[in-house]
Amino acid sequence: MDEIEKNDHDSALRVNEGIPQPPAISEESVERFKNIRRFRLTVDEYVEGILRGDRTILSRAITLVESNLPAHHALAQQIIQRCIPYSGKSFRIGITGIPGVGKSSFIEAFGMHVVNKGHKLAVLAIDPSSERTKGSILGDKTRMEHLSSHPNAFIRPSPSAGSLGGVARKTRETIYLCEAAGFDVVFVETVGVGQSETTVHSMVDFFLLLALAGAGDELQGIKRGIMEMADAIVITKADGDNIERAMRAKAELQNALHFFPPTPSGWQPLVKTCSAHLQLGIDEIWQMLEHFKQLVINNGYFDHNRNQQAKFWIHQTVQEMLTQSFYQQHEIVKLLNKLENEVLQGSMTSFEAAQRLFELYSELIVKK
Repeated sequence: MDEIEKNDHDSALRVNEGIPQPPAISEESVERFKNIRRFRLTVDEYVEGILRGDRTILSRAITLVESNLPAHHALAQQIIQRCIPYSGKSFRIGITGIPGVGKSSFIEAFGMHVVNKGHKLAVLAIDPSSERTKGSILGDKTRMEHLSSHPNAFIRPSPSAGSLGGVARKTRETIYLCEAAGFDVVFVETVGVGQSETTVHSMVDFFLLLALAGAGDELQGIKRGIMEMADAIVITKADGDNIERAMRAKAELQNALHFFPPTPSGWQPLVKTCSAHLQLGIDEIWQMLEHFKQLVINNGYFDHNRNQQAKFWIHQTVQEMLTQSFYQQHEIVKLLNKLENEVLQGSMTSFEAAQRLFELYSELIVKK
């Protein structure tokens, strides 16, 4: 035994002690885990963070608003209800125009002008959604480099996710949160000219339509319904060789606006020109907006319009809830598939099929 121990001691083969192994769970992992747990904020923490202007918490609250998960929706509603008393103090401006008119460039130039005047600006840019991923495909934030990095600006691109023109109840609720966070000017940018403009018009104080000169007949290129909703039309890219065309388009549009009926606000819609690239006409547009705001506050239309919008959204939300409830009924879905086939075969009219579905829904509701 002693001989073996001696041989082991004299052997050239020797096993050194290894480097001490770290514990299975490092302190860094523990801290990361604590941060993950900390991610779950309470309603009080969300509200307190929003009211003190914490953008990270504001962004997370907006994510809850945009989520389709029932648990997130319930939490978001609690946060919104707590924030509503602190909202309503901003000037809400809807901005729309056909693709290529330069909405992002205009918002960047106009937004920088607004924040440089001491205002806090929130830009809610509604991006078209990918049909596959439902995510944003334009990324307005990447196209507003200067504005997105300004301390008094907050840009939130949101995917439309197949909703009507990309705007709906969630955008209105996001406005409440931004106002509670201290943003006194809110831009709502839409995808383009379409049905979404009606929805945007129902949630803003001023509706601004951007138009492009030299892209064809200006009067036929813009829907009459959109022009009737517009409080002002701005001809973009009025610089260089395009100035003459822009001035001609301005005159044509201004003449066309005179044929429209008087607006309930008492405001006469105007047509302006601007160049976001050269910063031309930007201040004049802001002065026009301030003049409009003062006018409608003095004549009482500002509060009247906000009240009408609130009533509109009651009915709009009820319709959404009824539609969602209707299609969540298993019996409805089952009968719907059967009736669709009968309609396609010509054995039943669409109206009769709808009536059968509604009768079944009424029975289901009464049973509950």
